[in-house]
Amino acid sequence: MAALLYPFILVAGALQALGNAMNAQLRGRMVNPWLAATVSFLPIVFVFVTLFLVMPTPLPSLETLSKMPWYAPLGGLAGAVAVFGGLAFIDKVGAGPFNGLTLTANIITSLALDAFGLFGLQAAGFKPLPWLGGLLMAAGVVFIARTAGKKDEGESHGMSGKLLYPFILVAGALMAIGVVWNAQLRGALVNPWLAATVSFVPVVFAFALMVLLKPTPLPTRQDLAGVRWWMPLAGLTGAVAVFAGLLFVDKVGAGALNGLLITANLLTSVALDHFGWLGMRQVKAGPPRLLGAALMIGGIVLISVF
Repeated sequence: MAALLYPFILVAGALQALGNAMNAQLRGRMVNPWLAATVSFLPIVFVFVTLFLVMPTPLPSLETLSKMPWYAPLGGLAGAVAVFGGLAFIDKVGAGPFNGLTLTANIITSLALDAFGLFGLQAAGFKPLPWLGGLLMAAGVVFIARTAGKKDEGESHGMSGKLLYPFILVAGALMAIGVVWNAQLRGALVNPWLAATVSFVPVVFAFALMVLLKPTPLPTRQDLAGVRWWMPLAGLTGAVAVFAGLLFVDKVGAGALNGLLITANLLTSVALDHFGWLGMRQVKAGPPRLLGAALMIGGIVLISVF
């Protein structure tokens, strides 16, 4: 029965990749990355608040609220750490290593969450085939990320960049943990629209605070004139993946959910690069990228089926 949810999760992962490309365009026009992130996340809160006002029931009871772990409302912030990592570190370590490290940490953490039943998930125990699938996915990520980072080859990021690797791995792990925390938040608040609102409000607050602390640089009138209507909707496309986590992680498991999201995300990213859609620099999908895609598909089959 859980397999019936896979198509929706794959679509959510594809939309996440589209959101990343749209966000890249938005950041270019907004100049200030914190302002761009705030503009990207604000429509999400507006939409979820509106949906909650339209569908205000069911509401949580005192009993469900009393059982809510203290960390559950921080799921959105946990996921946003990777966004911060991209803003702060991607120019220091390169796009390829950054994406490879975060996504690999996400996959391995997701499998550990399922295996050991962490944060309230049902423990599935150690199963070799899903872990083999995780290794295949990690290898696929490396192949795709290395070719994505070709433009960085001429730059030497040095030891200072490599010293950031542990922080990037933590960011990737928090991406997976944030999905589980969001699911627990949804269980406590009952209403999924209320849960999504509570998850995203701290993220918007954090980014808006950063804009106040670092208000420069600011976009010029010429920069703003180049903003297309779809650019501020980047956060909404990515929010579909968060909502999928809220609803489905307890039904399909953290490993399968994050594996499907990552696979659809990266395959869509390869297509975006190959065809140069949404203003992305065109990078043809050569043999290494296609091999990486094949490894990821094989890995997610092992994780999802076994």
